[in-house]
Amino acid sequence: MNSRKLLSETRRTFPATNACSQQPSRILIVDVTSPSWANTCSVLSEALENSLCLACSLTGPCRIPLLSLYLVQNQQECLLPFVHLKENFARVQACISELRSLPREGCFPQGGNGVVQAVQDGLQQFKQCSRHTAAGGSANSSVEITILTSQSGKEIVKPLERKLKDVDLVSLRRIQVIEVLKRDFLEPEDMEQCTPAEEPSSSDIAILGMDIDLQTIEDNVISLEMLFKTWLHDCGSEREHLHLLLPSGGLSCGIAPKPTLMCLKCDLQERLLDPALLSGTTDGTLRTADLNSPCQMTAWPATVLYKLQVVKALKSEGVCESVLYGLPFIIKPTSCWQLDWDELELNQHSFHALCHSLLKRKWMLLAKHEPQNTCPSWNTVVHSYYIIVPSDSATLLVKPVAVRELLMPSAFPALLAEHPERVQGPIESALNSLEVEVTYNPLHLKSNLYKYLKSMLYRPLHRQQPQPRDQRPERHQPKQHQSKAKATVAPLLMAPSPAQLFRPAGARRDSCAQSFLPKEDDKILH
Repeated sequence: MNSRKLLSETRRTFPATNACSQQPSRILIVDVTSPSWANTCSVLSEALENSLCLACSLTGPCRIPLLSLYLVQNQQECLLPFVHLKENFARVQACISELRSLPREGCFPQGGNGVVQAVQDGLQQFKQCSRHTAAGGSANSSVEITILTSQSGKEIVKPLERKLKDVDLVSLRRIQVIEVLKRDFLEPEDMEQCTPAEEPSSSDIAILGMDIDLQTIEDNVISLEMLFKTWLHDCGSEREHLHLLLPSGGLSCGIAPKPTLMCLKCDLQERLLDPALLSGTTDGTLRTADLNSPCQMTAWPATVLYKLQVVKALKSEGVCESVLYGLPFIIKPTSCWQLDWDELELNQHSFHALCHSLLKRKWMLLAKHEPQNTCPSWNTVVHSYYIIVPSDSATLLVKPVAVRELLMPSAFPALLAEHPERVQGPIESALNSLEVEVTYNPLHLKSNLYKYLKSMLYRPLHRQQPQPRDQRPERHQPKQHQSKAKATVAPLLMAPSPAQLFRPAGARRDSCAQSFLPKEDDKILH
């Protein structure tokens, strides 16, 4: 608890900024001294390139403001000084090509303080870059460092604790040490796992005044890709995103008790990326979510505090999929640092109790949302309604639900009880020939989206070939590049987002949401 309070006090020094500047800049440090670098090199390069091309193609505020990449051999080397990601995909791709061209296993001895030197140099470079951007009128106050290594994570943490005690860490939000493991008995296509390992002790974190997150991950493309995609989540913790309002119940003893509401403070998280954020018109204009729309709720950027008031409970089996629309969002207990520890803990326990009770009763919730700021052009406040669905994890799913004004007529004939054998037989034969899977797993499907986005972002005139290592220029001074990547229409993404990704207990399988983390027995859990 003390270490958490210390972390909160450190973060309170950050000024309130817009959604873009609340996203931390990123420093990726790749340790290539481990024996298994030959196995990790190709999957890391592919996963990094896939994730960054996606980040460059998203419209709206930049989710990764600045990116820097360090390489640790017998000493540290800055492959990519801090660059604005959206404007420099060709440069980033050239850097990844150079990463692929590195000598493989056995070329670099282990040992030394290369990782620590890379961390120190990265912090120094970020401090200089922050001064430059602040002078230009923009602000980016924090940075997160991710260290990828196949060495023991605890062996990486120990020198960091010793060397960083006297370093200014105000701008450092977190250090993430990822221990990449190879398991020959697991197939990369069927495994995506990122499990927490033993964390540093509270005293270590208190000394540093920051978080060190030690994790292990499988060395396959999917696992690393999901790791890098966490950079796209909203990382702002200045305030909660959503107030979920519930009736307080009949516990009051008065004759006419005042109606009071219980407020659960929550954060919103994207379940899927909005395909509209990857689209644009032929004239180059980009579509973004209309934050003032009465029927729109968005998790990115989190600039509005939403209030959903629960008005009814619904039986899980009584909600038809055809009346649900739009993108699903995950609701979870808030991690807003401005709340004190006791309030955060009580809020989290209350949220978990709500999830447990909804599962036990096999209920969903119907909630009403009112716009916070009404537009002058609206003569009447327009209410939108949402279905809130529980799951086996400590999260809820929220989806818009249709109202009377949006519903279209649908008079369809009843299904016939019997069919002629001449048509029933071929249909049964066709269905019997299909492969049956117990659960839909989106990780098994590819759409060539990454290839499409790379082809749109990467221009041949900016193609750069990896240079011999003895002819490389000094890398610590970022260069200004005028190339500007643009996202254009991706027709394959215009299909509606699946509502079938979340399933409450007792509901139909086509309303299920799962985290799609394949385990050894290939079960999919949420």
